[in-house]
Amino acid sequence: MKSLSKLKILKSMWTLKSFCRPVHKVTRHLASQITSHYESINRYELEVPEHFNFANDVLDKWAQLEKDGKRPANPAFWWVNDKKDEVKWSFKELGLLSRKAANVLSDPCSLQRGDRIIVILPRIPEWWLLNVACMRTGIVFIPGTSLLTAKDISYRLQASRAKAIVVTDALAPAVDSVMPGDHFLKAKLLISNSSRDGWLNFNELLKHWLNLTPLDIFWNTSDTGWVKSAWSSVFSPWIAGSCVFVHHMPQFELTTILNTLSSYPITTFCTAPTAFRMLVRQDLTSYKFMSLQHCVTGGEPLNPEVMVQWKTQTGLDIYEGYGQSETITICATLKGMKIKPGSMGKALPPYDVQIVDEQGNILPSGEEGDIAIRIKPRRPFCLFTQYLDNPEKTASTERGDFYITGDRGIMDKEGYFWFVGRSDDVINSSGYRIGPFEVESALIEHPAVVESAVVSSPDSIRGEVVKAFVVLSPDFTLRDPEKLAAELQEHVKKVTAPYKYPRKVEFVQELPKTVAGKIQRKVLRNKEWGRD
Repeated sequence: MKSLSKLKILKSMWTLKSFCRPVHKVTRHLASQITSHYESINRYELEVPEHFNFANDVLDKWAQLEKDGKRPANPAFWWVNDKKDEVKWSFKELGLLSRKAANVLSDPCSLQRGDRIIVILPRIPEWWLLNVACMRTGIVFIPGTSLLTAKDISYRLQASRAKAIVVTDALAPAVDSVMPGDHFLKAKLLISNSSRDGWLNFNELLKHWLNLTPLDIFWNTSDTGWVKSAWSSVFSPWIAGSCVFVHHMPQFELTTILNTLSSYPITTFCTAPTAFRMLVRQDLTSYKFMSLQHCVTGGEPLNPEVMVQWKTQTGLDIYEGYGQSETITICATLKGMKIKPGSMGKALPPYDVQIVDEQGNILPSGEEGDIAIRIKPRRPFCLFTQYLDNPEKTASTERGDFYITGDRGIMDKEGYFWFVGRSDDVINSSGYRIGPFEVESALIEHPAVVESAVVSSPDSIRGEVVKAFVVLSPDFTLRDPEKLAAELQEHVKKVTAPYKYPRKVEFVQELPKTVAGKIQRKVLRNKEWGRD
């Protein structure tokens, strides 16, 4: 009887399988394009191929079938957790992200084909990305259970001679505790939303500041004469396969900006801090940015108050970046990173960014100095080579092992950089060094102020003092300039250190700006000091 029952079950299973074949005929036909060689090898009908890569020869083939519309709309990867978080990737998206992960292993981690990496992760999406990334690069993937102890990890590091290790926050202390005994490790990768001294954050390295994908429509308002336009209107979006959106505006027009964001499916928006300062003065709640997902800015510091106002009215954060024509992006706050309003974010690979003194020595966190990029023993490939026909100027930018940006800043304990000002913008009054940005950020918090520029002004006693050129809000009527100036001075004293308040205040209709909208403090400073 038991044998009969088994026979019936087997027959039922066989019948069901036979019945299902016509239903899945298309899928099986597609699958045969990829699996036929594998099945033939299993039957000893074909030799094992001399060159084979699972990522290239299997996963990328499925991605191509997706692109050609020959694969069912079924995700390649689907991940959920108890917090209702969800991740879905098509084979195309898996290919894109795994290539980015491969670049992380090759560049910041300096791993090569044949090097070994220990990956101790729970069931999170990064495990699959790193797995495929190792296939693409020829790096040997050594998995480990998250239950490993410090002793277990130490043994695996020594036995495998791994040059990199990947863990989450939970195991990072265990790795650090056994590090002194290891002589092979080149890189430690952390899967986390926070940073840790001595570790590279995988998620920060994987994401780019603009956070673009082939599905994005990116609008950058930079003038075509500036490097920001080259980077953000040509190279960066088309590297990602994104759409470059352009609205030809002879002049910057607030209502045109807002109507365009409402009318077109723009997903990523980049404009200057000055523009954001003007935009938040509008009633943004009357506009619906249905497609907008990501906002970035750069070119000059963005006041924290503006970031708060934009987030309050639109629900979107502004991610700030910092760079130069000579460097492109040096630092940025990437999507997924903690946003510190007023900060430029963290250094981006391949740059090693430090704060240095006048001798080129690295300063500890919290101390103000020159923002610098390490150029020795290896100069970053994306840093400019030289100023054409000007070797003296080129030489003036180098100090010891570093390229000096000409900007002053501070790095905090978490590795975030804070802009103080251009070296020639910093005001030295009675021995106190005062950066204009902090004073301008304090002023803009006052409801009467729409924007300001702070520069040094000559003073017979202090040598130089802080002077603020202030543009008032159109809604504010200036009746008593002296009274308002005193009110602004008291306001700054309360918001920031009292010694930084502007001892001189001048109300103006507008500030001198570049074509790109960047405030020209140098013009105002030269005016104060009687320079041409």
